[in-house]
Amino acid sequence: METTPTTTQTAKQPRTPMPLNGVDTPTLFATLDAVKHQPALAKFQFRATNRWQQGTHSRSRMESFHGAGGERKHVREFTFDADHPQVLVGRDQGPTPVEFLLHAIAACITAGIGNIAAARGVRLAEVESTVEGDIDLRGILGLSEEVRNGYEQLRVSVKIKGDASPEKLAQIVEQSRARSAVYDVLTNGIPVAISVSAG
Repeated sequence: METTPTTTQTAKQPRTPMPLNGVDTPTLFATLDAVKHQPALAKFQFRATNRWQQGTHSRSRMESFHGAGGERKHVREFTFDADHPQVLVGRDQGPTPVEFLLHAIAACITAGIGNIAAARGVRLAEVESTVEGDIDLRGILGLSEEVRNGYEQLRVSVKIKGDASPEKLAQIVEQSRARSAVYDVLTNGIPVAISVSAG
C-alpha cells in the first residue's frame, strides 16, 4: 500500500531566485558562484581623476575601472564637484570632501541592504538613512596638535520597512554593515600612498 508523503515529510524545495527590489537576483547568485570558482574575478580597481577648478573647488571624474578580469567603462562618465562652503572660504560649488564620506557609507550600506534583502526573498518598501559626522576643524586649520584632522565619530541611522519581521530587517542591516567596503575602510583604515609629479 502506497502512502502519500505529508507536508512535514516532503523535502523543502529550494527557492528559485527571482528579481526583487530592483536587484537581478539570479545574476547576483550566478556572480557569487562564478567568483567562488574563479577568485581572480573578484579583483577590482576603481579610480577617479580630480582636477582643480579654482579656490577650494575641484571636480572628480569616474569613467573606467578594472574588474571581473578586464578593463571596463561605466555606462557614462560621472563627475562630482567638491568645494568648501562660504563660511570656510569656499564658493559652495559642491559638497565638502568629508561630506562625500557620509554619502559613501550611506550608499554602500543601502546597496548592501538591497542585495541582501533580495537574496533572502524580502521585499523592501522603504530604506532611508541619515549619517552625521562630528569634526573639529582646529586640526586641519593647524590650530591644535591634539585635535585630529578628520571625523571624531560617525552615526548612521537606518529606517527600513519591508515584508519581514523587525528582527529579520535588522539582521539585513547588520549583515550589510558587516560586508560594507566603505565601513571597513573607515573603521580599519588602509595605507594611502601619495606620489607627486611637479613641474
